[in-house]
Amino acid sequence: MITPDQVSIGIGVGTQPPVRRIALMARAARSFNFDAVWTVDHFQGWFPQELWNRDMAWMAGPGSTPHAYFDYQSLVGYLAPRVGTMHIGVGVTENLRRHPVLLAQTAMTWSHLAKAAPILGIGAGERENTVPYGIGFERPVSRLAEALPIIRRCFEARGPFDFSGEFFALDKAMMDLSPAPGKRPQIWVAAHGPRMLRLTGQHGDGWYPTFPMKPSEYAESLAAIRASARSHGRDPDRIVPANQVLAVIGRTEKEARKHLDAKVMRFLTLLAPASLWESNGLQHPLGSGFRGLVDFIPSDYPVAQIEAAMARVPTDVVAENVLWGTPDMIREGLESLVDVGMRHIVVGPASAAISRRDAAYSVRALFSILRRVRRSANARLGDK
Repeated sequence: MITPDQVSIGIGVGTQPPVRRIALMARAARSFNFDAVWTVDHFQGWFPQELWNRDMAWMAGPGSTPHAYFDYQSLVGYLAPRVGTMHIGVGVTENLRRHPVLLAQTAMTWSHLAKAAPILGIGAGERENTVPYGIGFERPVSRLAEALPIIRRCFEARGPFDFSGEFFALDKAMMDLSPAPGKRPQIWVAAHGPRMLRLTGQHGDGWYPTFPMKPSEYAESLAAIRASARSHGRDPDRIVPANQVLAVIGRTEKEARKHLDAKVMRFLTLLAPASLWESNGLQHPLGSGFRGLVDFIPSDYPVAQIEAAMARVPTDVVAENVLWGTPDMIREGLESLVDVGMRHIVVGPASAAISRRDAAYSVRALFSILRRVRRSANARLGDK
């Protein structure tokens, strides 16, 4: 079981074809003794099809698409018996496209297929996976607030149960599937705003943020989660504080700084929330109320607008949106987050999109960095 007592490491393997690439990443993580493997839940990707070319990412060949995704539920079922004792989960899904009882049933099914307790990462959702498909995106946090206790109830009890809410109504509902013994799924909440942080403290076994945060910001949000846990009679120290970090890794600091100017880095920074820009004294090119990935639907923006917006992305803002530098600099950045409470680390090597050569280097360097951080951090924790 992943716990907050030690630092653990995970790797995102995605859900995009081909399966052999996903399986290869999972095997590599297992051979390096990682602790968890994470998938994602998407109908479509972030990149506009018209911009998906070699200038954006080396793997974007002619005829390829950034919008092909496997169903994460089936993929986790496929991977579960192949990842050994690593934990496996989704980071993250939501309850807008899938009923909370279905989410609970899926996670409990995984527990019978995997050797370790699976992780149901869940958030409030995003417009790109709902609005284009005729699924409402109104008051998603309020919907999640109702879904979380329903999921928890399915994990922990049997027999008929009722639930009367604004969004969900259950009348003598049955979900008598039990998790495999000793492998009850964990609920990790992707929380950033004040209400989501409170919900994490109230219902979460883990916290799985994805927005960039300085150590001081991470510590402040974690304190809010723990305060919420205490107010609901829960042990705040049993919630696993995680973080999903984008990293730009270079062989030298100069090379890493150069990577920040890559087109893919400018695009990813464009998808950062307006608050990141405002902290640098700038207005976001997509508007002062832009909330980042939550709001972005690729087809809503003309290509010319996106290209003009990317041209306005300063390198200094890119640097604020990612963890960048040499392997030693990346390690120091991760350790600074461990020092303020982070206990599960998932790093996406964004620099792997720049070139095939950078992909090979970034992945090799990342695996080494994560193992070193885990080893040194746990040695320090053991000395306390």
